Amino acid sequence: MKKIGLAWQIFIGLVLGVIVGAIFFGNPQVTTYLQPIGDIFLRLIKMIVVPIVISTIVIAVAGTGDIKQLGKVGGKTLLYFEIITTIAILVGLVAANVFQPGAGVDMDKLNKTDINSYVDTAEQQESHSMVETFVNIVPTNPIAAMAEGNMLAIIFFSLVLGLGISAIGEKGKPVLAFFQGIADAMFYVTNQIMKFAPFGVFALIGVTVSKFGIESLIPLGKLVLSVYGTMIFFIVVVLGLVAKIVGFNLFTLIKTLKEELILAYSTASSETVLPKIMEKVEKLGVPKHIASFVVPTGYSFNLDGSTLYQALAAVFIAQMYGIDMSIADQVSLVLVLMVTSKGIAGVPGVSFVVLLATLGTVGIPVEGLAFIAGIDRILDMARTAVNVVGNSLAAIVIAKWEGKFQSEKAPQAAENIS
Repeated sequence: MKKIGLAWQIFIGLVLGVIVGAIFFGNPQVTTYLQPIGDIFLRLIKMIVVPIVISTIVIAVAGTGDIKQLGKVGGKTLLYFEIITTIAILVGLVAANVFQPGAGVDMDKLNKTDINSYVDTAEQQESHSMVETFVNIVPTNPIAAMAEGNMLAIIFFSLVLGLGISAIGEKGKPVLAFFQGIADAMFYVTNQIMKFAPFGVFALIGVTVSKFGIESLIPLGKLVLSVYGTMIFFIVVVLGLVAKIVGFNLFTLIKTLKEELILAYSTASSETVLPKIMEKVEKLGVPKHIASFVVPTGYSFNLDGSTLYQALAAVFIAQMYGIDMSIADQVSLVLVLMVTSKGIAGVPGVSFVVLLATLGTVGIPVEGLAFIAGIDRILDMARTAVNVVGNSLAAIVIAKWEGKFQSEKAPQAAENIS
């Protein structure tokens, strides 16, 4: 009998979780029993992310050892991220104006959710500027950055350490061997943890559905359909066009990442798939030094799904309150989102925090977020999947741009993975 693949196991866990959550809707015991299983899975993943990022970047940089080349890759990466996230914001705005998901919503029929837990973080975020983002990339204490999961600071420290190891030549070889051992061990651990993924997915989705129920989607159904429809359009048309321009088939990438996409979607956490994405884009033909830099950096600078959603949700709330946003207001929203959406990927409920920090600056009532907080998890699942596709494609684009993409690997890798 053929063994069921991991992607199918995760999908079965997802379906069973939805069924159990729907049957026991409103029963707090579901959370009591299932939440610990989901939390353990997420903690296992978070436990391995930092060691993998540090070890792979150090190995890649020490192997390259060319600071000019790294600077060139970094510059191109940030330019690409800025272009794509700006397009994502514009797509979100256009969708909100075309579909008008907030028009005619009866706010009396909506459940309000407490959003105070996000307020303090959002207040800190309002003072956050692009200059501060770049200043904060340099850690005063790399150990503290690792403890806090500050990805940009971790990447910067790893780059500097990798260059240092390369510069000292023979003396650095034992250190490099140490990091190679860490990377190999962590990827082995990742593969073992992934066997637990179907149970983690079952628990997390079961808790979500039992808390909010399918009924909570009905009053905000137009918003959910607008978000999901726009996300699909963005992946197929925008990212599909980008992939075509660089000579890569987007559907090969999606087929290769099917397990990671189901996992990211059902856990609403792109961190859960970071190690596997780096591994798989390498198998598709992206050199290690590009995959190790672009994918983790994208987690702070290239959240396509999140920025698209933030633009759409902001206009949705304005429509709900009957506020007519002029073209100037919407241009202002784009400019604010371009700054506030960067560099805070480590913050819990990142899209919510960004929206809280943004709405007030463009004259939209922040209280409107309380109406969509209840279904935010369902929307978060979609934007996480888009973030995963966007970051994976970014690594391929930069590799192609640098002329380093090993195109002969892609068909073989896709065949082996499927």
